[in-house]
Amino acid sequence: MERSVRLVRWSEGDFELLGACNSAEMTAHLGGPETHEQLVSRHRRYLALEERGQMFRIEVDGGAVGAIGYWETSWQGESAWETGWSVLPGFQGRGIAASAARLVVEEARAAGRHPRLHAFPSADHTASNGVCRKAGFTQGGEHDFEYPKGHWMRCNDWSVDLTLSAARTPSEAHPPSS
Repeated sequence: MERSVRLVRWSEGDFELLGACNSAEMTAHLGGPETHEQLVSRHRRYLALEERGQMFRIEVDGGAVGAIGYWETSWQGESAWETGWSVLPGFQGRGIAASAARLVVEEARAAGRHPRLHAFPSADHTASNGVCRKAGFTQGGEHDFEYPKGHWMRCNDWSVDLTLSAARTPSEAHPPSS
């Protein structure tokens, strides 16, 4: 049974969801949980993104199951969008994150401004790297990445070319050779 995944713009009422995504289990690949003050600051940043990006609550069948968004970044000297997501443990392994990532690709594409959307999951985070693969991102290699500030990690650089139309996905643009 296919579930209905949709993105809803982040709102003031989503602070509790942000807290639920801040567990040790959920942040193991991100340097660990943030303090209450850090979460308040993050929530305010999410609400204030405006034209610099957008955060969303991921809903399945009307219930909040996680968060995803895109925001401006500079990567290797170029302006780009960056994305990241969290899906609550009880909803992981069901394809929800990949569905949400495909939806956020379309949101970033519609926003214009930048030709690429990047994701930087930890190189050893099998599930998040799988989400990138399933959502149509192309891997661009491993890099050292500082996140959060003062915490270095080895990440994969996955990206999507936002100049391709939704009807022509990267796999269609470059079909596998036989």
